[in-house]
Amino acid sequence: MDRKIARKVNRQFKDTKVFKQHHIGFALYNRETKNMIFEKDAEKYFTPASNTKLFTFYAGLKILPDSIPSLRFIERGDSLIFWGTGDPSFLQSNLKGTKAFDFLKISAKKLYYAAGRYTGDFYGKGWQWDDYNDYYQAEINELPILDNLIQVKSKGNGIQVIPKLFEDCFSVDSADQGKTFSVTRHFNENVFKYPLTAIPASFTQQLPYKVSTTATIALLADTLGKEVGFLSMKMPSNAETVYNLKRDSVLKEMMLPSDNFIAEQLLLVYANQADLEMNAEKVIDYIEKNYLASLPDKPKWVDGSGLSRYNLVTPRDLIRLLELIYDEVNDPKKLFSMLPAGGMTGTLKNAYPRTNDPFVFGKTGTVSNNHNQSGYVRTKKGKIYLFSFMNNNYVLPTAAVRTEMVRIITYIHENF
Repeated sequence: MDRKIARKVNRQFKDTKVFKQHHIGFALYNRETKNMIFEKDAEKYFTPASNTKLFTFYAGLKILPDSIPSLRFIERGDSLIFWGTGDPSFLQSNLKGTKAFDFLKISAKKLYYAAGRYTGDFYGKGWQWDDYNDYYQAEINELPILDNLIQVKSKGNGIQVIPKLFEDCFSVDSADQGKTFSVTRHFNENVFKYPLTAIPASFTQQLPYKVSTTATIALLADTLGKEVGFLSMKMPSNAETVYNLKRDSVLKEMMLPSDNFIAEQLLLVYANQADLEMNAEKVIDYIEKNYLASLPDKPKWVDGSGLSRYNLVTPRDLIRLLELIYDEVNDPKKLFSMLPAGGMTGTLKNAYPRTNDPFVFGKTGTVSNNHNQSGYVRTKKGKIYLFSFMNNNYVLPTAAVRTEMVRIITYIHENF
């Protein structure tokens, strides 16, 4: 039966002109028979883009407890000294994690933030510096607050800045007139400029602020409504932990909208949980050695989100990873609820026809000239196949490539 499926799927690739001029990797796997049904350059390396988040997702399933560790702390006399864990859910706009915040808010002790646990850079390896002003490239730090983003909205004839603390950092660039209204931050500092032009009534923009210990303390003090001091102090091994939101809700929020900020910050949370140096390179190495030894090819994995083009992975690696995830969750209904569903939720909502009965669940990945899907397809006969579909270095519109991917995955759903 699997050979018959392979012949039919191969014909689908031969019958299309869309895939003629770019690099394609594809793998289809039968998890019941443990058989790779069909491969097309599945052993070759491709840029995975946000398919990288599948690695971050699996690591979270293996490393994290039931809830996200949010703060570490000790009490000394009348003082509460605390350290960050990288927790992305701390006052995050959608998740609104407040347990750790409330812990600080109700404390009667003097608060002191001790920075210095994170030893990486504010960007991941290979990130595009000229995307610094875009919401999807928030900077990385050990105590993120409010997504590490500023929200700007139109209000009357002016703008509203959230958090309000940054209001004084915004000003009009009188030399910039007649352009479409948008806000631009200076690359290395929290100085924001916008043009002397009319503000659309429905204008809204999210943009990263420049992270620093000073900014973190100021934001935290302003939000808490109480003073926060600073200490340069190494965290002791007996520091206690404050937990925030449930692990699965945070992992789901990373996967459905493909949230880069959550993905990057989670690597730091994993490092904290594993008692490692808070550094993406160190924790990725730990994950690969402890949980990914069964992958057929060694991936080049450098960040949590897939923003970096340094990431390289083979389709057959992703198949094995999907199998590990499936076995770890051990509950298809639960797993599929945490992933984008074709025609229904997340980044696959608009890729497939709208439906309340989706048949594909997985992760998309898109950077310029690259678009991928990896996940699980449920067939009309009730079987669940694992697939990884990689498209790299195309010059066609992404919509054309996506349409062909959907056509082939739909064909598998309908015929097998």
